Amino acid sequence: MAQLVGAITTSHVPAIGKAIARDLQQEAYWKPFFDSFPPVHSWLQQARPDVAVVIYNDHGLNFFLDKMPTFSVGAAPSYSGADEGWGLPVGLPFPGNEDLSWHLVNSLVADEFDITTCQEMLVDHALTLPMKLLWPKAEQQGAWPVTIVPVCLNTVLFPLPTPARCYKLGQAIGRAIASWQSDKRVVVVGTGGLSHQLDGERAGFINKQFDQQFMQSLANDPLWATQYSIPELVEQVGTQGIELLMWLTARATLSGVGGGGARELHSSYHIPISNTAAGVMLFEPAAQPVVQEEALAA
Repeated sequence: MAQLVGAITTSHVPAIGKAIARDLQQEAYWKPFFDSFPPVHSWLQQARPDVAVVIYNDHGLNFFLDKMPTFSVGAAPSYSGADEGWGLPVGLPFPGNEDLSWHLVNSLVADEFDITTCQEMLVDHALTLPMKLLWPKAEQQGAWPVTIVPVCLNTVLFPLPTPARCYKLGQAIGRAIASWQSDKRVVVVGTGGLSHQLDGERAGFINKQFDQQFMQSLANDPLWATQYSIPELVEQVGTQGIELLMWLTARATLSGVGGGGARELHSSYHIPISNTAAGVMLFEPAAQPVVQEEALAA
């Protein structure tokens, strides 16, 4: 069977893409954020994933307000970005893993999730930028080291899925990966957040205290966020900060894997990036032998 080796959560602010394109990673404004990724890069070298299941939200590139599924899964041979108007370069297409895609779709439907299946799918900055952050040399080398399965959550058009529902989705994704008849190693990536609001009277809103409490809960009590309704979460993290649902979903994939929950290996929080609180976290199944400590210390 396939092995779920870990979960990574990271922000996907479009300005990150401009910083990468202009080689600004070591400038004072950007350095604290980009300096949080070398431990993750070292872990990826040790963990050697073959497939990345990327849990993200679409901002109008593939779906729009006239058609916005709650949950959708890509089942395409490849995925490309496109010009979103941010001035970001359109990078190397991502190879899909159709076998895992269809296994995931069938498993989620059997678990009573109503899934929109996309055999053609454009992916926006919410997927492309985290991939660039995690594998920064891939495009220079001309190939991504992993195939991908995009899982898109609606965080744009109300009604949104509740935190409790997203947590259950993550658990179902974890079960599906564990039951996939393959020798592949799978990493789950959750993107977005953290607290931010881009419009209205609270434009520029950031809630550092809640962000840090949420991140701590992912390590120690991942069900904590499921107590909140969507309006309550919006009040705490802002309209766009609701993207933390993808972090929660990604973390939930590790719940019950091997019967041991998850172990936090790395965490970083930085404010602000383009009026957004940004962070990165790294988890692996607690039942998995610890073989990454030297890499993380490198």
